[in-house]
Amino acid sequence: MTDQSSGPDSGLLANVRQGMIHAHIYNDPEIFRLEKERLFSRTWLFVAHESEVPQVGDYVVRRVLEDSFIIVRDEHGGVRAMFNMCLHRGMQVCRAEMGNASHFRCPYHGWSYRNDGRLAGLPFHQDAYGGEAGFARAGQRLLPAPALGTYNGLIFLSLDPDAPPLEEFLGDFRFYLDYYTKQSPSGIELRGPQRWRIKANWKIGAENFAGDMYHTPQTHTSVVEIGLFREPKAEKRKDGATYWAGNGGGTTYKLPSGTLEERLRYVGYPDEMIERMKNSWSPAQLGVIGDDGFMISAASVFPNLSLVHNWPRVADSDDVLPFVSIRQWQPISADETEVLSWFAVDAEAPEEFKRLSYKAYLMCFGSTGMFEQDDVENWVSLTSTAAGTMARRLLLNGRMGLLADGTDVGPTLTAEQFAGPGTARVGYSEFNQRELLNRWADHLERPPGAPTQLTVGTAAAAGNGRVPS
Repeated sequence: MTDQSSGPDSGLLANVRQGMIHAHIYNDPEIFRLEKERLFSRTWLFVAHESEVPQVGDYVVRRVLEDSFIIVRDEHGGVRAMFNMCLHRGMQVCRAEMGNASHFRCPYHGWSYRNDGRLAGLPFHQDAYGGEAGFARAGQRLLPAPALGTYNGLIFLSLDPDAPPLEEFLGDFRFYLDYYTKQSPSGIELRGPQRWRIKANWKIGAENFAGDMYHTPQTHTSVVEIGLFREPKAEKRKDGATYWAGNGGGTTYKLPSGTLEERLRYVGYPDEMIERMKNSWSPAQLGVIGDDGFMISAASVFPNLSLVHNWPRVADSDDVLPFVSIRQWQPISADETEVLSWFAVDAEAPEEFKRLSYKAYLMCFGSTGMFEQDDVENWVSLTSTAAGTMARRLLLNGRMGLLADGTDVGPTLTAEQFAGPGTARVGYSEFNQRELLNRWADHLERPPGAPTQLTVGTAAAAGNGRVPS
């Protein structure tokens, strides 16, 4: 199917761009090898939020595929991401998942590092190395992530030192990201992550959250039937809009008529939070809700970050409580994904709101949430079936929303109908899934560049351990 020198079959990528998807891409070790080589080595990837490291010395350890990184707030208050590998013999320097430390000490031979990555000491420096003459400590530090960026407190890194600026990468999707992450000047705080593994390919979840409203009436019928939501029919999802802007896209619900304040109350926000939203969001952002009547729901940022906004009932009443969740689809292999799921809430929200919102999140999208169980059953089945011989003969039809000649089934919304940037449509379609896979295809068809060589010790004069080119 592929040649290691030429990459994936050009016909496969051409079909994907037309919305005809080779079924085996959801469980193919060679495709996964190319994803690691050409996609995850280049793009921006979410690793943490600043609220997880609020104090000097606070850290979390996160992975980008096989690479472990320490995300830490250093002594000067800055956030750093450092490769979690000792410069001496390669042991993981930090083996705890989170904590607070002024220094990190390698458990193998005791080399220690400040929380900004600088080498602080090594046992028997004089006896073992002859002191500075044999190994100069100056300039030695844990390898920093090649690129680091933040947006609204969300911390991203890229393994590509030449990656475009993060805000450029996010593009117009920042308009929608603000709904989840900037409901007040203080931004959000995170709780978690919960982590679990599913026997499913990472792309399926990202596609599902990007714009699959079509599955709700089938997969989640029982959730609606038990009265978890006000809407009596799951089919109402088709009245919402899907949108794609920059490197992300998502879904919305159509709200009942009313003012901005009435619509925000409808999904459960108290007046004090509504006032802060009005002061935090732009007129266009407020217009999507107040004038156009759309409330943001699920979304995905390419390649593997998803967000959820929903408002279930949390007690025996008609009252609903909104929650926000951030999740990452961390690839383990072609047929396994580790899900990292955070509860997110406005830092200025009332404590009772935070408590009930967290309960709503756990009920719906925690590791044992009702939506979670429904979705994973589908994704595991798809991945398992995609491994077979027959899957290599099947092109899945991902052309919903297009006629045979490629024209749209329905018109896109005008600026008067939808105040947000990008392209928006009402009704069921797979435009967003195609956008996600088009970016996937863009990366897979680009051959990798020559790897950068990294070393320490003899290259100390280079200052950061990088061999000059």
